Amino acid sequence: MEIGIPAESAGRKTLVAATPETVKKLVAQGHDVTVEAGAGECAHYTDDAYRNAGAQIGDAAAAYGAQIVLKVASPTADELPLMKPGAVLAGMLDPFNAENAERLAAAGVTAFALEAAPRTTRAQSLDVLSSQANIAGYKAVLIAAHHYPRFMPMLMTAAGTVKAARVLVLGVGVAGLQAIATARRLGAVVEASDVRPAVKEQIESLGARFLDVPYETDEEREAAQGVGGYARPMPPSWLARQSALVHERAKEADIVISTALIPGRPAPTLVSVETVQAMKPGSVLVDLAAGRGPVIDGHRGGNCPLTEPDKVVVTDNGVQIVGYTNLAAMVPADASSLYARNLLDFLKLIVTKEGALNIDLADDIVAATLLARDGQVTRKT
Repeated sequence: MEIGIPAESAGRKTLVAATPETVKKLVAQGHDVTVEAGAGECAHYTDDAYRNAGAQIGDAAAAYGAQIVLKVASPTADELPLMKPGAVLAGMLDPFNAENAERLAAAGVTAFALEAAPRTTRAQSLDVLSSQANIAGYKAVLIAAHHYPRFMPMLMTAAGTVKAARVLVLGVGVAGLQAIATARRLGAVVEASDVRPAVKEQIESLGARFLDVPYETDEEREAAQGVGGYARPMPPSWLARQSALVHERAKEADIVISTALIPGRPAPTLVSVETVQAMKPGSVLVDLAAGRGPVIDGHRGGNCPLTEPDKVVVTDNGVQIVGYTNLAAMVPADASSLYARNLLDFLKLIVTKEGALNIDLADDIVAATLLARDGQVTRKT
């Protein structure tokens, strides 16, 4: 098969969908790989490294003109016409964006949105959300440490003792667990909250304290179980009690990291305006849901209404709210490396060992990720 690796644009331009490591494996499988010139430059993968791995270096038209195109983000309106009708596109294509799905279908491409892969053991090796969220959780703590005006660990010096920073992590999926682990490595005292009781053991195994909000009704208990590895919207009664607890703990925290997302829905509000107003001067909130919350004052917030996408907001009481929307892109070499391996494993499901395309909809992963085919949107958005 002909496989193309175009350069990324917009907010993901530091990333690339294949590395010399994965290109070498694709070439060994008999594929012809074309990488757009400079595609890996921001991730520190040179054109020469791709050539040495067996790839050809071409322009955007050559990369998009391949039978299979591997991308990080969906092609732009200018890039999509470069693809041939019937070609396969695989990447993070935003499966809940109906307009984008229609655009891909109209272009006649067979599109696979890897974010839609089921959260099963078999799909773990191609779980792009987990691989990128892991990096985001790590980077969130480093960004918080950068903005926090004090030390993270406890230090005992001749000039006196410096207390350890208190970190509150809200939402304990992949990103939240990595944030806990990283903050603990830096010496912080960590607390964490999540709607799912099953994560308590994981939180405590990392040395953090679980903030328990008891369930009072069967409805609350059922919602807390989540679905498909994700949290579900909780009843208002439970959310009110959680909000009160978060408010009290955030007042004592030096750093708050919020990571809560619900697929296909706006991110829930976990840190209210009143809570931010009660936080200490110099404290930091890193909102990993920035740009995916409800629309507030003309912009999309995140887990906090005051978050502004890709900005650092300093409130009147001195709280810094960090709203970077793509933290994984700030660690481009490893983010690209992990993502490229995800794509490599996905290709094994749609390309036979003989190198022929085989889209088997009896495969639950293939069926779940197929977004568009034969001019039709195949997945409900």
